[in-house]
Amino acid sequence: MVATTKTFNNDLYDANNYPFTTGVVEISTDTGYRGTGALLYDGRSILTAAHIFGNSTEVSVTFEQSNGTRTQRDASKITKHPNYDFINDNQDLAIVHLTEQAPAFAKRYDLYRQDDAIGKIFTFSGYGTPGTGIDGTSTNVFFDKKLIAQNRFDTDAGVLKNELGELLAWRPQPDSILVADFDNGQRSQDALGQFLGIDDLGVGQFEGLMTPGDSGGPAFINGQIAGIASYTSSLESYQSAPDVDVYDNSSFGEQGYWQKTAYSEHQSWIDQTIRQHYQKPPQTPEKIETNINEPAWGETIINYFLVEFHGVRNDEHWISVDYQTIDGTARAGEDYLPVQGRLVLYPDTDFAVIPIEILGDSIIENPETFSLEISNPVGGEFAGGSDTLSASRTIYDYDTLIA
Repeated sequence: MVATTKTFNNDLYDANNYPFTTGVVEISTDTGYRGTGALLYDGRSILTAAHIFGNSTEVSVTFEQSNGTRTQRDASKITKHPNYDFINDNQDLAIVHLTEQAPAFAKRYDLYRQDDAIGKIFTFSGYGTPGTGIDGTSTNVFFDKKLIAQNRFDTDAGVLKNELGELLAWRPQPDSILVADFDNGQRSQDALGQFLGIDDLGVGQFEGLMTPGDSGGPAFINGQIAGIASYTSSLESYQSAPDVDVYDNSSFGEQGYWQKTAYSEHQSWIDQTIRQHYQKPPQTPEKIETNINEPAWGETIINYFLVEFHGVRNDEHWISVDYQTIDGTARAGEDYLPVQGRLVLYPDTDFAVIPIEILGDSIIENPETFSLEISNPVGGEFAGGSDTLSASRTIYDYDTLIA
């Protein structure tokens, strides 16, 4: 991660000072390549970039607590986007499937699903090579630390291609890749201001750009994943040369590209790939388990809530609801991991499940309850005209004392 006015070892850029980044992970491969990823809402899938894997067959994922303590998980499988185009870096997405649930301390993230990211400030984090906007990446420094910075999505890569033509040597898929430039407050380094007339001098000392090792890292808007770090460029034309040096090294005046999660092909692939890897999800209401046996101390089990649509579907019609867990006598973070997000039923899909992670402890407790509430239906409505629907679960504790 590249910082701007301050050096990269300044506390301002230390991601461990920002607890919401505990779900940002370091990915290591048996080919020696490192990247970054983000833990998704199921607690077992890591969203990252496809290009970091190459011919890798063994992959590990490292989670880091705010105090620096690290926990490793192995991967059971890597699923790359079926339309990944390594020549043009389109659909540069992959999901790492873990052999077991992620540690409970790690933040789980939903996708940013609104198609309005352009013009918004985002926060991004990763384990990339450090550097500064003046000098670029520090190639002679090994710095295995997670950093954080901000930027603003200025445009879409397809718009940039239409304007620059063959000056942009590759062919990005329109509407699928978000672009931000690395500003230092000077118009001479405002690349997209010069190329597209999008005048923006940056977000100040917190401005940054991705570097090698940040590939696959998340860009957050409102705490949700809006983009996945893919690549950088140093562009120039006959009239404009905004890069402060002549190298593609993440210095001021360069550009970063993030795969947009709200792009329909990306969003649906991510959700449906995760669903295909759920562990024995119920397919009918009769298979739902409303009474849950608490797992042993330190262990996690999955309970599912089922959402069904009853009605006539249009072939291209998406149906969605917002959801969130609500405490009863069970407490979020102690008895289960809370979730909040949006569930989408894609064409030809009339139901989907929402997984909830149930936590085990060593405390003898009475039965405890929590619920899941769904609201804001889009593309349909709740029976009886209700604004919300909810269902509850009861956790039964079979811990015993041994005298």
